[in-house]
Amino acid sequence: MSNFAFNNPAFQQQDPRNVATYPGGPQAAQGAQNASLQHGAMDAAANAQLEGMYAAPPAGAIETDRMSVEDTVWKTAGLFGILLVTAAIGWVLTLGGLDVPKYNPYSDFQPNMLPWIIGALGGFVLAMVITFTSRKKVRPALIFAYAAFEGLFIGGISSFFEVIYPGIVFQATLATVSVVGVTLALFASGKIRASKKATKIFMIAMIGYLVFSLLNVVLMWTGVLPEGQAFGMLSANIMGIPLGVIIGVLVVIMAAYSLVLDFDQIQQGVRNGAPRQYGWLGAFGIMVTVVWLYIEILRIIAIVRGNN
Repeated sequence: MSNFAFNNPAFQQQDPRNVATYPGGPQAAQGAQNASLQHGAMDAAANAQLEGMYAAPPAGAIETDRMSVEDTVWKTAGLFGILLVTAAIGWVLTLGGLDVPKYNPYSDFQPNMLPWIIGALGGFVLAMVITFTSRKKVRPALIFAYAAFEGLFIGGISSFFEVIYPGIVFQATLATVSVVGVTLALFASGKIRASKKATKIFMIAMIGYLVFSLLNVVLMWTGVLPEGQAFGMLSANIMGIPLGVIIGVLVVIMAAYSLVLDFDQIQQGVRNGAPRQYGWLGAFGIMVTVVWLYIEILRIIAIVRGNN
């Protein structure tokens, strides 16, 4: 039953101004429509911006200033480029005016040892400086200089052995590339990883090898070892196998694990968002290990060929 009080014309009459200003009136409907159009335009702009972001190429190491695998690879390639250039210089300077094709291995061979010595000493000093100062600041210029000195050393020692054992440089280079390639493939596939236990064994073996190498050099310099042993104690035979070959194989395995440590450090740096400059340290570590690996393989082949 309806209330007669609400049937009074005073309650039924509407003021047009009240209707226009009432929250549910025409202005509210028009405002809602304008707001809807505004939000639609904003959504369209946001969608267009997202589509542009998805279509744009991913941010690289330069944009993010963070370490990346690709950037470290380019840095490594650049360092090895410097090494190859100075290696060619060291090769030429070491041989001097020697006519290699007419060289008689039984005659006196007097190469220019200056590039070899300068490269070895310079590379060692710079390696120590880079290793112990890079925690505070990474200096790419020192790493460039290290690559240049190592090139002189590699070129000098390679030319020396190439004259005595023709073809040995190609053999050592091929073996080095093979070891690096296999190690990288196994690491990328996840079949080998660095572990605390393996790293401890590696450090112990590394210290033992350094002590043995220093002792061998001292015995050679002091004349304690026979003159016929070009590599000192490494030239000795054990059951017909040169000691240098046995130790050399173990050292190659150590160098391969050192590469695993280098790859692992680069991977950890990328995951932790390390600054881009630390890619130089990753490249430096790989170069140190590869040079070490090449020298060891070069010596193994020289010992085998000299023993035949």
